Amino acid sequence: MKEKPVLSVIIVSWNVREDLRECLQSLFRDAECRAQGSEIEVIVVDNASTDGTAEMVEGEFPQVKLVVNPQNFGYTKANNIGINRSRGKYILLLNPDTVVHQGALQALIECAESHPEAGIIGAKLLNPDGSIQRSARSFPDIGAGLFRNTFLGRLFPNNPFVRRYLLTDFSYDEVREVDWVSGAAMLVRRDLIERIGGLDERFWAYCEDVDLCWRAWQAGYKVLFCPNAVITHKVGRSSDQRLVPSLIQHHKSMWLFYLKNYRNRYPLVLFPLIGLGILLRLAGALLKVALHQLRLFFERKLTAKLKHQMPLVHSENDPPESREP
Repeated sequence: MKEKPVLSVIIVSWNVREDLRECLQSLFRDAECRAQGSEIEVIVVDNASTDGTAEMVEGEFPQVKLVVNPQNFGYTKANNIGINRSRGKYILLLNPDTVVHQGALQALIECAESHPEAGIIGAKLLNPDGSIQRSARSFPDIGAGLFRNTFLGRLFPNNPFVRRYLLTDFSYDEVREVDWVSGAAMLVRRDLIERIGGLDERFWAYCEDVDLCWRAWQAGYKVLFCPNAVITHKVGRSSDQRLVPSLIQHHKSMWLFYLKNYRNRYPLVLFPLIGLGILLRLAGALLKVALHQLRLFFERKLTAKLKHQMPLVHSENDPPESREP
């Protein structure tokens, strides 16, 4: 019988062929991945991409286990499909718009081995420019809902609610317990999945990582941040293709998280206030998108007008009959 892998890497993709290619290349370029190739499996679950993703994986990465869904099942359900196909002691949920730095996989495994009390371990995520991405946070509260990315937050930019939620004083240079870590690169212990189940599929996408970490803490596990596992994350490469539906889905998931997990944390009379905060945040995000699209529209019109008014420049070598009278 074939030995079970130490690590199963699960990547859910949707029309991000080039990002996925770079992600897979970085995985198999990782020195530790090559050294322990027999102990690591990589599973790509494709949500019915139309950009040739499945063909690319089959042709260029035959060592990858490819699952092609007949339709877009959403991020959460697709991850559960991958989890059910996996065999590893540890499961790494990895976004396709990531680049794994050398040694990151081994760092996550070593952190998990050193901290058996941790059910979930998050990687250190970097933006493409090398700056820190705030991937470790506190669980959201009413204050975060009202002040995070709303006009209230702009009026009071240094409010304690958002600072606490974002862990603005977090150093990102040591192993630490945190409330939750980003699902863009999240290592999950298999025995945690066996105990509490996979991702909650009521979250079609977004906030499923917050929910999983919440459930891990409720089950007696810890959530850790691992600074030695460095991964670059480009953010939103799939969701940007359908920006407005993604924004709506994101805020629906936020509301679901509050309703599901905070019923005993806040009195019911406060839930309309929570809903108002989420609606304000969604309205602000949609307004920002609308203004951006309006600006692009007028820029295109201005460019076209200037192009139409620009006089033709002729070379002295042009034949006379080719010039405008």
